[in-house]
Amino acid sequence: MKQISITCLLLLAVHFVQAQAGKLRKADNYYNTLAFALAADQYEGLVGSEVDSPEMQSKLAYSYFRTEQFDLAEKTYAKVVQQSSDAENMYRYAQVLKINGSYAASDEWMNKFAALKPADERAQSFITQKNYKESIAASAPNFSIENWQNNSEFTDFGAYPSVDQSKLYFLSARSERSMIHNNWTWNNDRFLEVHVAETNSANEIVNQELLPKRVNKRFHEGPICFYPNGKWVIFTRNNMDNGGKRKDKQGIQNLKLYIADIRDGKWTNEREFKYNSRDYSVGHPSFTPDGKWMYFSSDKPGGFGGADIYKVAVNQDGTFGEAMNLGKEINTEGQEMFPWVSSEGHLFFSSDGLVGLGGLDLFVYLFDNGNFTEVVNCGTVLNSTHDDFALSTLKDGKEGYFSSNRPGGKGGDDIYHFQQQTPFNMGLLVKGITKDKNSSAILAQSKVYLYDASSQKLDSVVSDERGNFEFRLKRDSDYRLLGEKPDYFSGKAPVTTKNLPAGTRVLNQDLILEKDPGFALLARIKDGKTSELLDSVKVEIKDIRTDKPVINDLTDGKGEVFQSLAENKMGDVLNYTIKLSKPGYLTKEIRYSVALTQAGVIELDKALDMTMDKLSAGIDLATVIDIKPIYFDLGKYIIRKDAAKELDKIVKVMTDYPTMVIELGSHTDCRGSIASNEKLSDNRAKASAAYIKARIQNPERIYGKGYGEAKLKNGCACEGPVKSTCSETEHQENRRTEFIIQKM
Repeated sequence: MKQISITCLLLLAVHFVQAQAGKLRKADNYYNTLAFALAADQYEGLVGSEVDSPEMQSKLAYSYFRTEQFDLAEKTYAKVVQQSSDAENMYRYAQVLKINGSYAASDEWMNKFAALKPADERAQSFITQKNYKESIAASAPNFSIENWQNNSEFTDFGAYPSVDQSKLYFLSARSERSMIHNNWTWNNDRFLEVHVAETNSANEIVNQELLPKRVNKRFHEGPICFYPNGKWVIFTRNNMDNGGKRKDKQGIQNLKLYIADIRDGKWTNEREFKYNSRDYSVGHPSFTPDGKWMYFSSDKPGGFGGADIYKVAVNQDGTFGEAMNLGKEINTEGQEMFPWVSSEGHLFFSSDGLVGLGGLDLFVYLFDNGNFTEVVNCGTVLNSTHDDFALSTLKDGKEGYFSSNRPGGKGGDDIYHFQQQTPFNMGLLVKGITKDKNSSAILAQSKVYLYDASSQKLDSVVSDERGNFEFRLKRDSDYRLLGEKPDYFSGKAPVTTKNLPAGTRVLNQDLILEKDPGFALLARIKDGKTSELLDSVKVEIKDIRTDKPVINDLTDGKGEVFQSLAENKMGDVLNYTIKLSKPGYLTKEIRYSVALTQAGVIELDKALDMTMDKLSAGIDLATVIDIKPIYFDLGKYIIRKDAAKELDKIVKVMTDYPTMVIELGSHTDCRGSIASNEKLSDNRAKASAAYIKARIQNPERIYGKGYGEAKLKNGCACEGPVKSTCSETEHQENRRTEFIIQKM
């Protein structure tokens, strides 16, 4: 009976686990088809079960995030990032923290994300704008906003004006059709439909209606945009292909753009945009005021990650040219959506990849004198910690609408009316002229480079025939200009756009280049005895101030090395250490200093002794290196400090030549007895040799021997009956220490 009970329990356990696995598959299917509301409900029931995992928790957290349950998303992501080192989870956690107002904690996790993915555009944007809150507050113009009078308790967003500004088309989940109550499984809200409101000159609504079924189909419609001549409209809609063609391989029903002609106020002749695909989304259209270009958003392959913003030429016959990605200036691995071009040519869009205040932020790509200049966050009034998006403008460009799910609205997403009180700080220009330093002559055709504060090259131009150059700059940034021209030294100049007076548009900064006078070094190395020019001598010349090598080369067959001094200018002071080395010769080190007062070649061998002494058996090292006499106190043989300094020079030579063998001989003059002179000199020789032995490898390579007065160098003998008449100078010549090379 007991075994039967255990078996039953095991079967129940297996059945329970299988049931959980089935629920997980169902939840994952919801998640993969973007049904986040349904997915979250399923995942919640599996928390703590046998199938619970960091991956499931990550999907639950993201489902909370997409359904705007931000408190639950934060709590769940807090657990996920402790269990997983996935960079994307860290990024999403940082975004949720920011939405919930925890900026310091968000920045901490963005730093961790940037450390894992430093090349990610989102990381780069954050790294270069660590003081983003202060910068956003300082750079944006003043706006006034108000919640639109026509918002409902449901989702309302995207207010798009007709060409004559008399109507406002908007998107809403309010369902005015009693027979249609389809809910969107992303967040359990109703599908969006296009409504139109007629407005008067004060933008007050005088009438509104839902567009007919030929426009509003079963699923989402909008955003929309009218062509500037008012003859056709382009709008976003879920893919309406029949049957299996409606969804991609993951079961997702992507967005498409549809075009319709406008005849007698009706949308007719509906057709698809040429870049539509069931495998990715294309939507959010906006025309330029002249109708020559259309911008749209798409997550098509080949972009930066999520949805990117593209532009496409609009031909006169209504066809479209090649779609072009706007690049990393605005697109990131995140989502860039809802482009809108104002009457002034500014491109507004929303992004959660560029650094902002939280969720989707509104940005503007400023347009000035025919060029886009810089991307600017629209500031703390239009943007909140939540999603702010779908900005559109009226004809003057200073008034319009945007949408937000910020707290305090009437529904999920609300439409807000805005008025711009002050203009944007437009992009700056730096202008300058490339000139000669001495003559102030214009240096045409000079190459000029622009670098940012981290020494990354941003742009380059060639100055024109009048030496003119210019670059567009961003505000609140540091730059560096670099000018180059053959036969000239590089010219450099810093440029800052921080703390500029109000209204500043142009900065002037010339680049001054100094002509290269042609300084150069020439060294000829000779044998110190024969004056023969020596080849294969290693010449090492180093700048004492910078510790950088100036020459590191071997002499040629003429015993020469040559080096131009391209970085030195008139008036510079050269301070060098010079080292000469060659097998079989004594290594030589020299210090050299000279001021550059005239152009030309500096011949070092005319200013310095650039000869080298050959090392061979029988040579006294004291004759080829700068060594002073070795002095001892009267009658003693203790090594004094001044003597140690000289003996250290022998230590260095023997270290440089590890097979050199030396006899250290100590000699006296004739005064004193032969026996006492021999004993004293021998003690001094052995003490000196012992000092050196303690400081070299293989100490047996040196030994000391005292000769007393046995090897006088002159005729100054004075033993027995011989009385010396030599001077003190002559006696001094005999008192010496020799370092005779016995073997190399």
